[in-house]
Amino acid sequence: MRAARARQKTDGGAVSEKTELEILADADYPNADELARRFAVQPHPNPRGEEEYLRIMEKPGFGNYFTDYMAHATWTPEEGWHAKKIEPFGPLRLDPAAAVLHYGQEVFEGLKVYRHEDGSLHSFRPAYNAARLNASCRRLAIPPLPIPDFLGAVAALARVEKRWVADAHGSSLYLRPVVFASESFLGVRSARRYEFVVLASPAGPYFKHGYRPIRVWVEQEYHRAGPGGMGDAKTGGNYAASLLPKQQAHEAGYDEVLFLDALGNSDLDELGGMNVFAVLSDGSVITPRLNGNILPGCTRSSIMEFLRRSGTPVREERIGLQWLIGAIEAGTVREMFACGTAAVVTSVGSLAGRGFSVDLADTQVTRHIYGELTAIQEGRRPDRFGWLYPLG
Repeated sequence: MRAARARQKTDGGAVSEKTELEILADADYPNADELARRFAVQPHPNPRGEEEYLRIMEKPGFGNYFTDYMAHATWTPEEGWHAKKIEPFGPLRLDPAAAVLHYGQEVFEGLKVYRHEDGSLHSFRPAYNAARLNASCRRLAIPPLPIPDFLGAVAALARVEKRWVADAHGSSLYLRPVVFASESFLGVRSARRYEFVVLASPAGPYFKHGYRPIRVWVEQEYHRAGPGGMGDAKTGGNYAASLLPKQQAHEAGYDEVLFLDALGNSDLDELGGMNVFAVLSDGSVITPRLNGNILPGCTRSSIMEFLRRSGTPVREERIGLQWLIGAIEAGTVREMFACGTAAVVTSVGSLAGRGFSVDLADTQVTRHIYGELTAIQEGRRPDRFGWLYPLG
């Protein structure tokens, strides 16, 4: 995941490099009808009634409620990934000696299901999430999950929970796949039993205040990951490392935290849960290069492809904090934005840290990207990139 790239031509003839994740995401996979059959649907004894359902859907928030079902599969050395099913949502039996509680073998993903005007359901590049889940699994010595199984779980769960997919702009059904070590033992080794679970949560807009530029604190004391660590794996430990500085930033009135590289404490890495971009005065766009510390975001990848196909130069490079501050003050950098599955795209209105504070007033490019990406996701624009995977 860190270095594998292939050179391919874009529609306009220019040569661009695709990462291994992007190549896997763009590969052909069987349709949802075929893959959904891999997960047997169990009956639910007590699904939510209409009154409770309507109350939740009126104001779902983000990650506050979960639907009636979840996907579940188990891995053992003898049977591999097996017992694939869609079962009623509920607690899992977990021994106090389960390896995940002691050694942190856990990875997860996040993706969305959208309802289009004709009532059909679609997911946005789910094979990217599947490939990235496997890359994270490899880093944490967890057996990979076949991409068709991942897609099958997404399709089967989305079909069962179709009523939970709202059709309002900015709304979706958020899916949270997670893999964790469930074997009970004490000893420093990789586990011999794992669970794969996919939760579904009806979601409204990510930011409670609506679409407005966010205030970002640049963290210069704590780091979320270091060289040779797990920064490019989507695992809970990285997020745990970000919680204290994020809590402190929130208490000081900031919306998000931007982390610097652990080696030199001088270059931009990423926000706690989002990648970051800067728009230069010449119209080009830059983003921190993937260096092993940065999560290779699906939205990040999609934005870069969208901009390049639109004729906008995009560069992945080291972005020094001191250079960035000077460039904002001089007008060389006119706009910044952050991106991720949950928020999609959001403008950065200001950056502050020890000894500095700078403002960015422009949001034009950010709003354009947000409008175009969400229009594709929601079926209001043609999908000329082939990003949408029909679920049923």
